[in-house]
Amino acid sequence: MSKKFLIFLPILILVSLINLTAQPGGFTGPGLLVGTIQEARTFRDGTPVLLQGRILRSLGDEKYLFADDTGTIVVEINERLWRGITVSENDRVEIVGEVEKEFLRIEIEASRIRKLD
Repeated sequence: MSKKFLIFLPILILVSLINLTAQPGGFTGPGLLVGTIQEARTFRDGTPVLLQGRILRSLGDEKYLFADDTGTIVVEINERLWRGITVSENDRVEIVGEVEKEFLRIEIEASRIRKLD
């Protein structure tokens, strides 16, 4: 081995260890608006939301009727988001997504779904 490599090896190891022990940072301010369907209907288009409730039925084409204690709304859940989760109308779920408003239509486009029960 060359002498230069042996000199720089401890430095490389030290830099690698520093990077491994560094704590990840992140945003600590306001996040998703946790709310109800009634509140989500008043949010602007593109507003991120987190809703908890039940999926009552499939409407076809990746759309589902979602309900909580304040009402119902159509939620679009892409097939890839299910990741093996199976739910029935009796299971509580948490949906993270964003409000989609077009003319008189208001829907939630899901970006994550999680079974709560």
